[in-house]
Amino acid sequence: MLTYIIDGNNLIGKISSLMSLQKKDKQASREKLVYILDRYFSQKKANVTLHLDGHSGSRVNSSKMKIVYSENLTADEKIKKQISQSKSPRNIIVITSDSNLAQFAKVCSTSVIPSDEFVTEIKKSGSNADEEAKINSMNNVDEFKRLFGIDVK
Repeated sequence: MLTYIIDGNNLIGKISSLMSLQKKDKQASREKLVYILDRYFSQKKANVTLHLDGHSGSRVNSSKMKIVYSENLTADEKIKKQISQSKSPRNIIVITSDSNLAQFAKVCSTSVIPSDEFVTEIKKSGSNADEEAKINSMNNVDEFKRLFGIDVK
């Protein structure tokens, strides 16, 4: 089975609506990214790990992915560690546009998909384009959180 390792903050930086949201509400941008990825991977048989920089703050729930926070390290360091500890690196696909991380992944025999290419792939998958349009239309972050059962402060 394929394993996808996703550099979350790098991916957020390639999705304009999430990038602008992240400047206002980092947690909401993470929640929307998880929602988009859950929808994308819902019909795929794959293990998915989403790496995010920093500490968890409010937990983001995912039905399809393991979410790893870098805590006191960088997400890149955590991703490199996950790749290094893998028994089958050839079954790993790393999603990042970070050149240092991509180079490391390739040396370890994993595949790399640049984040912008992955965003294009997400947009191509029909229902996700519709979903992203719905997400983007939700300007009210509290409305989005209520819709997905996330505590509103």
